[in-house]
Amino acid sequence: MSVDTHALRTDSATGKVSWRGWVALAVLMLPVLLVSVDNTVLSFALPEIAIHLEPTSTEQLWIIDAYPLVLAALLVTMGTMGDRFGRRKMLLIGATGFAAISVLAAFSTSAGMLIASRAAMGFFGAMLMPSTMSLLRSIFTDRDQRRLAVAIWAAGFSAGSALGPIVGGVLLEHFSWGSVFLLSVPVLVPLLIFAPMLVPETKDPNPGRLDPVSIALSVATMVPIVFAIKEVAVQGFFHPVSLLFVVGLFFGWLFVRRQLRLEVPMLDMALFRMPIFSGSIMVNLLSVIALVGFLYFVAQHLQLIVGLSPLNAGLALVPGLVVMIIAGLVVVPISARVSPHILIPGALVFSIIGYVAVAFATDESAVATLMLAFVSLGIGIGMAETVSNDLVLASATAAKAGAASAVSETAYELGAVLGTSILGGILTAFYRSTIVVSAGVPGDAADAARETLAGAVIEAEKLGGTMGDDLFAAAAHAFDSGVTVTALIGAGLIVIAAVIAGTTLNSKKSAPAAK
Repeated sequence: MSVDTHALRTDSATGKVSWRGWVALAVLMLPVLLVSVDNTVLSFALPEIAIHLEPTSTEQLWIIDAYPLVLAALLVTMGTMGDRFGRRKMLLIGATGFAAISVLAAFSTSAGMLIASRAAMGFFGAMLMPSTMSLLRSIFTDRDQRRLAVAIWAAGFSAGSALGPIVGGVLLEHFSWGSVFLLSVPVLVPLLIFAPMLVPETKDPNPGRLDPVSIALSVATMVPIVFAIKEVAVQGFFHPVSLLFVVGLFFGWLFVRRQLRLEVPMLDMALFRMPIFSGSIMVNLLSVIALVGFLYFVAQHLQLIVGLSPLNAGLALVPGLVVMIIAGLVVVPISARVSPHILIPGALVFSIIGYVAVAFATDESAVATLMLAFVSLGIGIGMAETVSNDLVLASATAAKAGAASAVSETAYELGAVLGTSILGGILTAFYRSTIVVSAGVPGDAADAARETLAGAVIEAEKLGGTMGDDLFAAAAHAFDSGVTVTALIGAGLIVIAAVIAGTTLNSKKSAPAAK
């Protein structure tokens, strides 16, 4: 079934879409909701996964990181292939594969199997996200309508994040942790049914030849860099694995060099010469690092230290996620009147305040402080990501929307990796180096307690009595001390994002290249 983009229009002169265009947007929101639900559910399911599969601290990070690592490595490639072969086609292939692998992940019997399943999900997930953003760029050619569509698209991430803890909490209280991965099936089946009927097929009319060398170089760039950062966060900067960072940079240099020489490159490097494009990408990257890092440690604190159930822990964060949605929609009319180099830094002040509040929270007010801190964090990130995503799409022509969207999504997924790798890795390293286990704790129990917070909680319950209470208190103190350091680093990252926005996103000096 073929859907013409012109059939979505009410006025060919202005490019405004009819109701069918907005229905197409609703269909495209399904994979967006899926990805955001998946990320939030996994954060809240991790404590139960840690208890049942007993992963090491490194495996625990890999359970989260395997998906965004593979996804980030392939986003540019899949975005370019969507430009060439058809964005809707890539969307449907990705949805089918993602749903099938999610079922395998749900029935994983070991940490290794779950990590492998997450990596396979990343392969098919790389087909989903660039397709949704680039199809938005092709459907909504009117700037005002596109700004609202992007706001709704960005709000979809927040809506999914808000829905994830609630639905996931219900599932985790009544079923095993594997049930959270089965959520993808009821979400993706409607997409496979309605997308061919409502979403038009679009592609680059002059895509050029497919370049396997560029594809290989893009993967060879992303994998070593992300892997090195993840491992260095746990093993230390002077660990031999840090050399992989240099390897990735070398392949990145070769990739850029090849793109500049190709007549029709896989990725148009001219985009990065526009400050408004590069600045928006960096704002997205740093914002997501801060957001995912926050969710990583707050989920463990609420469940393992405070003792909340997965559902109640999720409900504690719902106010912040709802505010994030509202902020992303409220900023739409404001962004039409206020320059992004003023608007984004002003919004990110709220996120900075949220992180600083976490750093100085006391045990007595921990839950209330975390709730209010996440509300403040959500205001800033909700506004900043809506505006920056609109600027990314506006900077590219419709023909190159897939490649530009892929760069934006690469920043998002790389930020998800770095959020758990850098902030989560620093927290893990701080916890392992500061926990003080009393001499009376048996050797195996002491080793498990030093490995992860979940391990300490399990062993404390087994020991019971005063010794168990002391072990739990030592683990909680070490973890929360690490949270203080990590929160201050997160605040620093948002400060950097605000400075980048203030210096690069002046719309009067650097207007978008394409409407």
